[in-house]
Amino acid sequence: MDVIELIGRIVFALLFLDYGLLHLRQREGMIAFAKSFNAPFPELSVPVSGLMMLSGGLMVALGVWPDVGAILIILFVFPAAFVGHKYWAETDYGMRAAQRAQFWKNMSIVGGALFIVGAAIDYGEDMPLTLVGPLF
Repeated sequence: MDVIELIGRIVFALLFLDYGLLHLRQREGMIAFAKSFNAPFPELSVPVSGLMMLSGGLMVALGVWPDVGAILIILFVFPAAFVGHKYWAETDYGMRAAQRAQFWKNMSIVGGALFIVGAAIDYGEDMPLTLVGPLF
């Protein structure tokens, strides 16, 4: 079971490692994208969110304060759902459906990250296959 939990943490984290690097390596393109949907302070929010995703993903995958890593992910993904995926404001059926899927994907990610936080609290220092146990 420990190996399954480790694989789950790694697979969960891959999305954030990929997009965190994308935010940092292709910052100008991501800033332009963020501006297209009126994200607040894109010149600051893009690199900060990239760092949050990258560090949160690494922390979860490696098991270095995985609870803190999951909280960093929540702090990015939850507001991003409401800022970037306002499906309720879309009038085009296709765009509304695409944004709805992205919004609920974000909410599912928040649920998964909360599960990681809860597991870290339940396991405490006995959380399996971590480099450094949970902080909380």
